[in-house]
Amino acid sequence: MKLYYSPGACSLSPHIALLEAGLPYELVKVDLRAKKLENGDDFLKISPKGQVPALAFDSGELVTEGPVIVQMIADKVAAKNLAPARDSAERYKLLEWLNYITTELHKNLGPMFSPVLADDAKAFFKDRAMGKFKYLDGQLAGRDYLMGSQFTVADGYLFTMLLWATERLGFDLSSLSNLTAYKARVAARPKVQEALTKEGLLKAA
Repeated sequence: MKLYYSPGACSLSPHIALLEAGLPYELVKVDLRAKKLENGDDFLKISPKGQVPALAFDSGELVTEGPVIVQMIADKVAAKNLAPARDSAERYKLLEWLNYITTELHKNLGPMFSPVLADDAKAFFKDRAMGKFKYLDGQLAGRDYLMGSQFTVADGYLFTMLLWATERLGFDLSSLSNLTAYKARVAARPKVQEALTKEGLLKAA
């Protein structure tokens, strides 16, 4: 498998999932502005969407959209419990979380990276996102992870959004104690550390 990624982008979520799953893969870095790979190849010829993540299988199949990719990864190693069993009530709860993260967080945080977005528009998106984070803080009370005591692929996705918010967009989430503890808990996982290191995101000690 090949994971097309950009450091710190939402492709970090399937990168974490691949490492947690213990599956062999190759990382292929994409320049999202130029739509080029490091070797100069045109990324649009591989994925016409021009976005990461994209996961290419040896069969030639290409899968895009992070929430779908991470479920595919989890289903390949069901014994790792990175996603509940298909058709179970818990699986639909996982789907609920993945959809919440992609629509309520990802799509509110993404526009804030735009250099042409006016400050009042950024403030609007920030205020909306803070409301979502407050909701998550309440949901995480008494839980280690979104689904309870078990780490799932939804946690890798939420962690990526928390990194965006705190490390790149200047959110102060310190008043949200459950969410802050959750972020530290996920960050401490060895495979998460490995993904951050491979993408060059860990600051030197």
